[in-house]
Amino acid sequence: MSGLGFSSFSQERTIEDYIKMGTDNSPLLKDFNNQILINKLDSAIIRANYKPLVGANSTGTYAPIIRGYGYDLAISNGKTFSSLVSVNQSLLGRSRMNTALRGIGLLSDSVTNAVQRSQQDIRRNIISQYISAYASQKQVEFDQTVHQLLKKEETVLKKLTQSNVYRQTDYLTFLVTLQQQELLMKQNQIIASNNIAILNYLSGIISTDSVKLIEPKLNLNAAQQLNSSIFLQQFQLDSLRIQNSRRVIDLNYQPRVGVYADGGYNSSFIQKAYKNVGVSAGFTISIPLYDGNQRKLQYNKLDIRERTRSTYRDYFLVQYQQQLSQLRQQLQQQESLFDKINEQIRFTESLITVDGKLLQTGNITIADYILAIRNYLDSQSLLRQTNITRLELINQLNYWNQ
Repeated sequence: MSGLGFSSFSQERTIEDYIKMGTDNSPLLKDFNNQILINKLDSAIIRANYKPLVGANSTGTYAPIIRGYGYDLAISNGKTFSSLVSVNQSLLGRSRMNTALRGIGLLSDSVTNAVQRSQQDIRRNIISQYISAYASQKQVEFDQTVHQLLKKEETVLKKLTQSNVYRQTDYLTFLVTLQQQELLMKQNQIIASNNIAILNYLSGIISTDSVKLIEPKLNLNAAQQLNSSIFLQQFQLDSLRIQNSRRVIDLNYQPRVGVYADGGYNSSFIQKAYKNVGVSAGFTISIPLYDGNQRKLQYNKLDIRERTRSTYRDYFLVQYQQQLSQLRQQLQQQESLFDKINEQIRFTESLITVDGKLLQTGNITIADYILAIRNYLDSQSLLRQTNITRLELINQLNYWNQ
């Protein structure tokens, strides 16, 4: 056969093969996974910030007085040197730490939700393209079968024309039909090749090898509880993040208490420098009193964010329910066509068989035989298209049912 040579494939692949390669090769999913790792590191940094902070500091100054000119010794002490180890610890900070960790956790949950939705997008897009590619391969296989049938009848018709059973114009009319079918077959081969290339592109595969696609087996998944939907979870996470932001604002208006201590050597060398080794300790308290009513303004901002979130959520729920209802209705309508289409195919197959026998005896016109073939082709095309539409609808329902 000319063209792609679908009769010999280098390998076979299933729909799950492409889905796995698509998810494994996705840079977006790798990015999300790296974001989750970064969030874990941010959580560790937050915990570290609320542990005692220990530091070592050393400073030395020399302020000479030359010919009576120089800094006042009462201020500069002439020369100083210090080498201290200090410890700082925030008190009453566990609530702040837990709130900060909660914010990081919610951010990680949002990224995890984005991973799930991206996986769903990849799965849906690859399945959709796989269905198209598989259907185009089946179309080429069907074209081959029809071409073999027409070539066989062309040989018979040519002999009958030479025997004056049919006119030369009848034979030429049939020959034009055969040539048209050959052109259509080559065109469908190109379409099939392009569909495979697009499927490889979506899956991150670099290959030009011929591949035979195994028939996709798609089952309609049971619908999830609405509250468990990955598409609704983001709205729930957004609500929790707003609540956590409100908690952060409240904590910013609570007193801050800390203690510190240091120890080491600190001397001006004025007297008994060898005895200037010691320690010190203290505490800090910070109480916010007035900031221009910023707290209320920040609350107002969060209220606006919450109203926006609720508006998007309500709108999504209406569209979600409506889309599922439409998809289910369309699926039922498509499935109701199969019995009628199969009955039509059986009728046209029988008609072609009878007409083929009549053709060999010259008891049927070429126009009637060509019409029977076209009716058969149209019925088969309608069956494939209906099946493609059914699989696409199942793919869409499974996408939204997660």
